[in-house]
Amino acid sequence: MNFGFLDFNTLEKRRHFCQRELELNRRLCPDIYLGVVPIYESASGFSFNAEGEITEYSVKMRELPHGWFLRELLAKNLVGEAEINRMIACLHRFYESETPTPEIEQWGTPQKLKISTDENFVQVEPFMGRTISPVAFETIRHFTNQFYAANEKLFCERIEQHRIRDCHGDLHLDHIHLTPEATTIFDCIEFNDRFRFIDIANDLAFLAMDFDFGGRSDLGNLLLRNAAREFHDAGILKVTNFYKCYRAFVRGKVESIQATEKETADPREHEKQAARYFRLAVRYVVSGSEPLVLVVMGRVGTGKTTVARQLASELDWPIFSSDKIRKTLAGIPLTERTAPELRDKMYSKQMTEQTYKKLVEDGLAALATHNGVILDATFSTRANRDFLREQCAKANVRLQVVELDADLGQIKRRLNARDETSAEISDARLEDFEKLNAAYEPPSELARDLIKISTNNSVSNAVKAVLQRLAKKQAGTIIAQRFNAG
Repeated sequence: MNFGFLDFNTLEKRRHFCQRELELNRRLCPDIYLGVVPIYESASGFSFNAEGEITEYSVKMRELPHGWFLRELLAKNLVGEAEINRMIACLHRFYESETPTPEIEQWGTPQKLKISTDENFVQVEPFMGRTISPVAFETIRHFTNQFYAANEKLFCERIEQHRIRDCHGDLHLDHIHLTPEATTIFDCIEFNDRFRFIDIANDLAFLAMDFDFGGRSDLGNLLLRNAAREFHDAGILKVTNFYKCYRAFVRGKVESIQATEKETADPREHEKQAARYFRLAVRYVVSGSEPLVLVVMGRVGTGKTTVARQLASELDWPIFSSDKIRKTLAGIPLTERTAPELRDKMYSKQMTEQTYKKLVEDGLAALATHNGVILDATFSTRANRDFLREQCAKANVRLQVVELDADLGQIKRRLNARDETSAEISDARLEDFEKLNAAYEPPSELARDLIKISTNNSVSNAVKAVLQRLAKKQAGTIIAQRFNAG
């Protein structure tokens, strides 16, 4: 095999990398890696007996008992703070034993890091439209390059603090084994030094990302928070979202490649996993490791529902619509337009307050199982926006508001086309525009934090613009995350 970043093309290279695997992994678990063993080929077949020619090399290891791998323990809900702290203590000893050198530390600069991230983008590009959408691909690349540009000083500080070490490089759930007696961390990267010459935050980010991917972000956040305290390194929390995005993207790449291999039994499963990793990478770009309420608001006919649905698809977040909630509360079929005689009651102040209260309640409740939600509503009055902000502040949840806008002619064309759409939930039509437009209160009070996007062009352009604005904001905001453990 030769993937560029990995070259096992010759027998001599495979012998060399088996020896490297032995040497490097003995740093963390000397009792597990026993030796490099040649495999011979003779007339009678393959064997470990010294007969015939050496045809391959293998690494001899002591077998670890099943039931104690971290993924197995996690499935049985047997991972808590004690287990997290055991891993941290083991890794702390390991990192302290590795001496940083100028050769290693140069790999902490943005210029060197870009070698790996640019390589990833080139290798993932063929999978656009299969396991990753073009919008997601461009958003992640945009965020990565923005982060380098905005935080060069931060990367330099990490080098000056000697946080770049010869690390493990492949630190995830399947490479950690915890028995009551021993903590074993095995199978580090041996085939490419630059994948090990990394920031310790990058190493830890892989494991934190794996916890996130498995639906246990509480453990991932606990790992990073406790490691930052144990290592006396608050800076870990400033860079781990960047590195978690990188790690999720790499896993998406690997799963995409595996889906194309002839030996793969179930390519569709690998494609499905790849798509999940890529969506996780986009979520790190948009919201980091904190829960986020993303509001898509604006005047009637600006394309809120269409944009919100596409964003929900890219982020794999639940979406809550005021139009849907209003009709559900009133007991009216979703795609049935409200009868004229019921409109006053349907859109009364009391019903609107009830609708927005339910909208916000449902959105915040969904954060118990998702790290983000999307609210689709006009939020045409300041009173409703103030209520939203108060409830998010009370729940200690970040809020980001996106206001969509379009030219008057575009809005009128969209409203006019609604009569031809059987799946339309909103009651608003062209004849309602003047009244609804007059009642719309621009969100001037949100000016500083508001993201305004034009929807005059295609939906995909608007979605791309929203994600890239969020990415730019995330890349330029370097604060230690709160990492809510709940």
